[in-house]
Amino acid sequence: MLSSQIMREITFDFEKSIFLKKNDQFDDHHIFVTGLARSGTTVLLNAIYQSNQFASLTYDDMPFILAPNFWAKISSRKGYRRLQERAHGDGIKISTNSPEAFEEVFWKTFSSDLINREELLIKFISLILKKNNKTRYLSKNNQNIRRLDVISNAFPHSKILVPFRDPLQQAFSLFSQHIKFVKKQNEDNFARDYMKWIGHSEFGLNYKMIHSSNLKYPNENEFNHWIEQWYLTYNSILDYKGIYLISHQALCSNPEVWNSVKDMIGINEDVKFLFKASKKVIDQTFDKHLHDKCYRLYESLESKSFAR
Repeated sequence: MLSSQIMREITFDFEKSIFLKKNDQFDDHHIFVTGLARSGTTVLLNAIYQSNQFASLTYDDMPFILAPNFWAKISSRKGYRRLQERAHGDGIKISTNSPEAFEEVFWKTFSSDLINREELLIKFISLILKKNNKTRYLSKNNQNIRRLDVISNAFPHSKILVPFRDPLQQAFSLFSQHIKFVKKQNEDNFARDYMKWIGHSEFGLNYKMIHSSNLKYPNENEFNHWIEQWYLTYNSILDYKGIYLISHQALCSNPEVWNSVKDMIGINEDVKFLFKASKKVIDQTFDKHLHDKCYRLYESLESKSFAR
C-alpha cells in the first residue's frame, strides 16, 4: 500500500470523493512543528497534543495514511494504548494512539505537483480534521523545513514552530542515530523498507541531506557532516519571518517558556509537561572553526527565540 504511488493516489481520490463535502468548512489556525531532527520536535509535539485540542496523524492511521476516514471505518483496531520505547532508543514512549510524522507520505505522493499541491494539502488536512472531529491540525514533520513557504501560503493563519538545540549535542544525536539506523536497516529488510515507505530520510540508509551543495563535509559517516548540516539549516532560516524559534534548552530549564508557548498557540487547558534536557559526552573530533560558527549562530537563534 505505502510502497505504491498509484495506490496512494487512488486511495486519496476515493477518500476525498466520499468524505469531503462542498459545504465543509475548517479553521486554518494550525500548528506545524518542524526543524532539523533531534531538536526536540517529538517532545514538543507530544506536549501540544496532550491538550486534546488538535487532530494529528497517529500510528493507528497506518497504513492508509491518505484515507484516514475510510481506514477508521473498516479497521477493527481500537488502539493499542500500552506505551513502549520507540526504535530511536531515546526514552520517548509511544502507542498506536501517539501522533507521528506520517504526513511525509502525502509529500512523497504529491510534492511534484507544483500547481495543485497546496490545494491537495488543504484537503488532506481537512480529512484528518474530519476523522478526529477537530478544527485544528497539529503536524510534526522535520522535512517541512524544506517547504516553509508552501505551508505559509496554504495556511496563512497557522504557526510554524522550529525548535533548536545546542549544535554539538544535536549534531552528535543525529550522527549517533544515523550510525544506529544504518546498522539496524542493514540487518532488517523490513526496517529499511518501512522507513522508505513513510518518507523517513533524516538519517539511516534513506538519508537525504537538507543541504547538499558546496559542502566541506559531504560524508554523512563523519561527525563534521552533521555539524555542517546544523549550521546550514538554521542559518538558512534565521531571518525567516513566518516562524517561531523555540529553544529546547529554555523549554527544559524554565517552565514559564512552556506556558508562553501554550498561550501563543491557544492552548486553554492547564497542560503540564516535563521537558528534559539530554547532554551526552562528545567523543568525536570536530572542526573547531565550524564549531565556533555554529555557536555564534546558536547565540543569534537564542536572541531571536520565542519566550527565552
